[in-house]
Amino acid sequence: MKSWIPNSLTLLNLFCGCAALINILDLQFVPAFWFLFAAGLFDFADGLVARSLNVSSEHGKELDSLADMVSFGVVPASIYYVLLLLPDNPSPALDANFVLDLSAPIRWEWYAAPALLIALFSALRLAKFNLDTRQHSTFIGLATPAHTVYAVGLMLVVALDENWAPYVLNPWILYVSVVLMSYLLVSEHPMFSFKLKGFGWAGNETVYIFAVLAICLLILLWTSAFPLIIGVYIILNLAYPPTDAKQHV
Repeated sequence: MKSWIPNSLTLLNLFCGCAALINILDLQFVPAFWFLFAAGLFDFADGLVARSLNVSSEHGKELDSLADMVSFGVVPASIYYVLLLLPDNPSPALDANFVLDLSAPIRWEWYAAPALLIALFSALRLAKFNLDTRQHSTFIGLATPAHTVYAVGLMLVVALDENWAPYVLNPWILYVSVVLMSYLLVSEHPMFSFKLKGFGWAGNETVYIFAVLAICLLILLWTSAFPLIIGVYIILNLAYPPTDAKQHV
């Protein structure tokens, strides 16, 4: 019966992911953010509780991946899709009179279909993660929750920052983001996790540098900082890959 405690948290992750998806399709971006925030908390908590209760199982692992596929695979894909639908002007970043129309209905458009690549590559990423024995203290490739933070950041810029929204809604920015993030999800680039090796500087340098930069960006830009924070995370990992991952790659 104890195994149902972490499994229930995993199902709450899935519930919040589904709720976020509905809000995104209804163009309710701020409530979608809070549901995804809750999904992330439940995703973190289920593993922590499972380890604390010593009830980790293959069933729970597969359930976790299914929940993550929705919350951190289908949901970010839907964000890109909806953002590609929003601008009437094909190049809003060049239009000083750009006005965002949040009353437009969600519909099928082929030009927005590339956004769904994110769901496909997230599925490949999660399947690979389940079988990859190298990913204990570090990740190989970009983790789906980290990419979701990037996509959610774009969504919040559109919802809350009228100065930067036209640039985010430029289709080429979104297409490049989809292609780049799809590649990083299944790449062999080592990425550090946030598991500290003690509290000293040695071995934790990159994590501490990233944390300081992320806090500074949040102070300066608040919610608009999320895409930049993930950009910094990716650049740090490409420039200074985790030392304990080099032996596995």
